[in-house]
Amino acid sequence: MKEKVDYSKIKKALEASEKKAAELGIAVSTAIVDQYGDLVGFSRMEGAIKISPKFAISKAYTAGTIGMATADMAAYAGEGKPYQGMTDLFGGELTVIAGGLPVKDGNKLVGGVGVGGSSDVSQDVECAQAALAVLS
Repeated sequence: MKEKVDYSKIKKALEASEKKAAELGIAVSTAIVDQYGDLVGFSRMEGAIKISPKFAISKAYTAGTIGMATADMAAYAGEGKPYQGMTDLFGGELTVIAGGLPVKDGNKLVGGVGVGGSSDVSQDVECAQAALAVLS
């Protein structure tokens, strides 16, 4: 069992996300974090919107430290739910916007990948899934 993101695969994972984005006709930023939420890989495509790096990093950090897809956390973050207010914690570093996926080895959380930049977050998810496929 690995204890961390496989560093030898990070560049290929970023490239896989960008390839998927190009197929979709969009430009995105992609972030990969380790099991501590520290950034270990990042790319920003030419033409990606200015705020996309912040979205990507926040999504990767959230998924990589909590261990759930960011979209799946939304159900727990509403009023009266266990994660209510989570997006206000840590200076807004956490998010429930789709596009962040945990990287796991079996049941062990080893990191996260996040993608931001599309106006349709389902496309961010598709790009994140392409990166995750390389890291898994």
